[in-house]
Amino acid sequence: MSTIPYITIAGRRIASDAAPYIIAELSANHNGRLETALKIIEEAKKAGADAVKLQTYTADTITLDCDSEEFQIHGGLWDGKTLYQLYQEAHMPWDWHKPLFERARELGITIFSSPFDNTAVDLLEDLNAPAYKIASFEAVDLPLIKYVASTGKPMIISTGMADADEISEAIEAARDGGCKELAVLHCVSGYPAPAADYNLRTIPDMVARYGLVTGLSDHTLDNTTAIASVVLGASIIEKHFTLDRSGGGPDDSFSLEPAELAALCRDSKTAWSALGEVNYGRKSSEQGNAQFRRSLYFVKDLKAGDVITADAIRSVRPGYGISPKLYSKVIGKKLRSDVYKHTPVLKRCFI
Repeated sequence: MSTIPYITIAGRRIASDAAPYIIAELSANHNGRLETALKIIEEAKKAGADAVKLQTYTADTITLDCDSEEFQIHGGLWDGKTLYQLYQEAHMPWDWHKPLFERARELGITIFSSPFDNTAVDLLEDLNAPAYKIASFEAVDLPLIKYVASTGKPMIISTGMADADEISEAIEAARDGGCKELAVLHCVSGYPAPAADYNLRTIPDMVARYGLVTGLSDHTLDNTTAIASVVLGASIIEKHFTLDRSGGGPDDSFSLEPAELAALCRDSKTAWSALGEVNYGRKSSEQGNAQFRRSLYFVKDLKAGDVITADAIRSVRPGYGISPKLYSKVIGKKLRSDVYKHTPVLKRCFI
């Protein structure tokens, strides 16, 4: 008997036989205002998300304050900035974490974060984070993965840019570090990413290859890709979330707004519910319509002893007579008693 892989975060079971776990990624969409970050958490809860996720780093813990060519960003949303400038602007101040965790817990929505170095893990442990997420760019940082694993908390690893061997190495590092509850997310690390790059057929292959809870970190601009992923086995969906896509922040332009997140929460669960199981039986919603299927009816009056001829019966709606598949067997039968047109052909009618 096969066992479905699962993890549990803050009491919520996450697996292919449970509704998709929806993570609203706050990322840099606070745009430098704690009030905005608090409001994002409130709106994520209203929309029906299971969790809201932060990113825990400073510019100094994620890069170097250097403007040489290799630290420059060319093209894309952040063209012209150095890495240090981008992360200085985008980072979540560490003294915000406590009020954000407190507000999420007041609202009853799970909150956790992506740490980008060991000191971030230590901060999050002090706040009793229930889980950790490894960002795609950090999936190759095996020492960080092992340090996160040492907390004993569930871990989700995003796999954008990682090949199959690198994903295996990250999983092995998590296991070696002591992680017992592990999930992986298929991801394309483009911001935004075109749907055509997602190759969602990779998801069932990941499920088979790694035997882990598998989900999607989705950077496309709408919900189509995320909802489609549920049909292919995604148990987790992560989407960037903002109050206003035109807010001007580093991640705003490829994030969902509140109404869109609510639609994702609703529609992904509908897609999961529609999967059901292999079942060829009549469904409860069909019961009332079974009477309108076709069956055999008499189309003329006949007397007892008459032979039933082809012009005496027809396959019509409704379905109170015998099945049309018996048509050829009925032809040539003798009637047991008188029959009348517009009445169903029944087995008791003939000898």
